[in-house]
Amino acid sequence: MGKSTLLKTILGFLPPISGEIKLFDQPLGQYSPRELAKKIAVVLTERPPGGNLTVEQLVALGRIPHTGWLGNLTEKDRHKVQSALRLTNIEQLKTRRIGELSDGQLQIAMVARALAQDGELLILDEPTAHLDLINRWEIMQLLRRMAQISGKAVLMVTHDLEQALDSCDQLWVMPSGRGMLGGIPEDMLLQGKLDLLIPDSKLYLDKESGKICATKQVRFPEITGSPSLKRWVKNFLRKTPQLPIRSLHVEDDPFSIQIKLEDNTHTFRSFEQLHQFILRIRQ
Repeated sequence: MGKSTLLKTILGFLPPISGEIKLFDQPLGQYSPRELAKKIAVVLTERPPGGNLTVEQLVALGRIPHTGWLGNLTEKDRHKVQSALRLTNIEQLKTRRIGELSDGQLQIAMVARALAQDGELLILDEPTAHLDLINRWEIMQLLRRMAQISGKAVLMVTHDLEQALDSCDQLWVMPSGRGMLGGIPEDMLLQGKLDLLIPDSKLYLDKESGKICATKQVRFPEITGSPSLKRWVKNFLRKTPQLPIRSLHVEDDPFSIQIKLEDNTHTFRSFEQLHQFILRIRQ
């Protein structure tokens, strides 16, 4: 069973392969579709139809489970919509057509729609897929803030392990051919449970950085100086042909890298200068 099948089962679209799913101690099958829509809000990756809708109208669609068949908004509904716009910080976009939005803006608007729906559980399927670095960060911070302020549970599917380690309170992983594992992300990293996600023996999960790295061992020289820069020095050296560097000292104010190569000392003002130096002596 994959993540999509799992999500569809949690949402009640598919019957469980075995066992029973309960939502708030009540079997999922006992909820009507309307009742379930009041409990669970969903954000998928597909771009919604209706590009002429304004952002405010899109967010107001989240109130459909709570309105009558005519879909007329009450004062309470309007308050929920405005609150969702405010919490997601997109009040300035409310009159914009959704066809004019960037991918990041649209994804935040979709989260606002789910928030206006006012379910107790928010489920998102890869909400940061295809977004740039800043939009990914903003979406994740928004979801954390929403969970903390509103007290809602947020269940998110992601392939971005670093993002999950940085943002999640609980992490569930589905290693190929194994059962699901779950726990506090930091525990799972340090206990080696996340290593099961990396079947390739040429890779490993670095417990210091949380990044996937090649297993090729790199022998670093003695590195002294600014603690905050040592990680990036190692990152640079890991990608660089090995040199007989006896020691390396790095400072950040002003930035400088000083290396002792055999009996000579060389100082550089950027990694670019060091890189060009290495290319010259390798020729």
